Amino acid sequence: MKILAITSCPNGIAHTYMAQEKLEQAAKEMGIDIKVETQGGVGAENVLTAKDIREADGIIIAADRQVDLSRFDGQLIVNESVREGIHNPKELIQRIINREVTIHRVDGGNQDNHYNDEDSKSGIQMVYQHLMNGVSFMVPFIVVGGLLIAISLTLGGQTTPEGLKIPEHSFWKSIESIGSLSFSFMVPILAGYIAYSIADKPGLVPGMIGGAIAADGSFYGSEAGAGFLGGIVAGFIAGYIAKWIKSVKIPKAMAPIMPIIIIPIISSILVGLIFIFVIGAPIAGIFEGLTTWLKGMQGTNIILLALIIGAMIAFDMGGPVNKVAFLFGSALIAEGNYAVMGMVAVSVCTPPIGLGLATFVNRRKFNKSEIEMGKASFTMGLFGITEGAIPFAAQDPLRIIPANIIGAMVAAVIAALGGVGDRVAHGGPIVAVLGGIDQIIWFFIAVLVGSLVTMTTALLLKKQEPIAVATDATSIATPDISNDDVDHDKETHPEQKSQAELEVFDQQLIQISDETMTRDDAIENLIHQLKLNNYIDNEVDLKTAVLNREAESTTAIGMNVAIPHGKSNTVRKPIVAVLNNKQGIEWESLDETLPKIVFLIAVPNDSSDTHLKLLQRLSRALMDDDIRDSLIDAKDKQAIYNILQDI
Repeated sequence: MKILAITSCPNGIAHTYMAQEKLEQAAKEMGIDIKVETQGGVGAENVLTAKDIREADGIIIAADRQVDLSRFDGQLIVNESVREGIHNPKELIQRIINREVTIHRVDGGNQDNHYNDEDSKSGIQMVYQHLMNGVSFMVPFIVVGGLLIAISLTLGGQTTPEGLKIPEHSFWKSIESIGSLSFSFMVPILAGYIAYSIADKPGLVPGMIGGAIAADGSFYGSEAGAGFLGGIVAGFIAGYIAKWIKSVKIPKAMAPIMPIIIIPIISSILVGLIFIFVIGAPIAGIFEGLTTWLKGMQGTNIILLALIIGAMIAFDMGGPVNKVAFLFGSALIAEGNYAVMGMVAVSVCTPPIGLGLATFVNRRKFNKSEIEMGKASFTMGLFGITEGAIPFAAQDPLRIIPANIIGAMVAAVIAALGGVGDRVAHGGPIVAVLGGIDQIIWFFIAVLVGSLVTMTTALLLKKQEPIAVATDATSIATPDISNDDVDHDKETHPEQKSQAELEVFDQQLIQISDETMTRDDAIENLIHQLKLNNYIDNEVDLKTAVLNREAESTTAIGMNVAIPHGKSNTVRKPIVAVLNNKQGIEWESLDETLPKIVFLIAVPNDSSDTHLKLLQRLSRALMDDDIRDSLIDAKDKQAIYNILQDI
């Protein structure tokens, strides 16, 4: 089976590629051939060809911005948010397999297979998708405009009684003018691409015209325009008007001119008249009141706003709540209010920087893969990419998310009190380096303090994995067994449970190898050793049980460790075989490391939950980096056996 996918998020930075990776991993586990096209900030990569589309059994769209579906006429399509691609990739693939999808038709006549994907999304989800599509195209204009103005003021500005100004007719005045021009496109682009998301290409022109009218108060007798609020309203009105006109049945002779003449003209006239005579002035009044209120916020009011902004940014680290706060801050830049974006700028980088610092300061609370993630998280934080904190939050949300929120709130409050402003629709130290930050010292104080608060809170909340401590091999190997877990005759005759019955490690079952092996090679090798030492009667039965478990999900838990396991009547007693492979075994692993130490747990069918308790004991012990490394680096069987006894 072959499935295609497209992933895309509003900023095209992190979520786009995280969804790609998760879909590819899920498809590999499910035995599905998949190709994923990413529509990120650098444009489309790994583009789906016409041949790919012809051969595909279905298409997955995991995107929070508009994706052109015209090339998928007649294909089975699952259309969901990018977060679904990250968190539920197997479910999306399974929907294609079960044909619980929509058959897409370019003419709009989509056919349902059980349900319609558009209907499966709530109204809020659709509004968010359309809004984020506009934001994704708007943000580069604000970034370019803000940076050009910041650079021109830094390099060409002169101090005057009215503040920092650039002399007229200077070179830097021209740069500032280019930046201001870039800003002027903000509202039309926002409105245009909201409408484009709703109605496709016929919505683009009326959306941009409506946005331009919203930004220019002279059309409806207002000194100030309706700003980004007006742009959002204009985009939705234009989009739904264009979509409604598209649905009207017309003679076939008129079809070619509908998308390029009829729909844009009628939609532009209607949205323009609605704005000029009905809603333009009221929205402008609301926006002007909002701007005045924000500029007048002082003391406890601005602290409350900072707390809200910081919490929203850190709550879902690039998700819908984060993007609403980001839009609010970035849109106000064009109105000359840089304070809200200043709060955003410090909040976006404190979670990833703080968690990165946590892995540097107390490595014992993190395993090797988390320590590696910490380096990436810290780096992403320097570039204002909050998504660097997502892997930590995904593994331990109840501890990490509160730590992120507390640190971001503290940073936002410090930024608000220090008068930090951000002229660029982006955050993190990189913006300060490029000259886009006002009150740069307070900016770095806010980032430093907020990151340290995130780090400290995370370390206080995060518990170190407990390690089983014992004086002999029997203690680690033997599960904690309550009376409820023991057969009645074993309870009444405890002397029958001999030391030999409890011991699950046998030095004869420990192997060290430097041969190149696949997963199946390693499993067969370990099972064969069990047969040679009379722990099992039938190799085929146990291998089937172990591989059936592998088919559910990989038992290579990461950090160069794998713990395959199986239950079978061919097993005479609970036993663990151990393989140390210096080369690393070709095995699909949760963190893509090659297993170098493998524990094969084999138990009889009637052994209750023995293998689960063994798994728990082993997994906890192997979280300790020193124990794990010593097992991997051991030179002989005796050394491995001694380590297992000394844990």
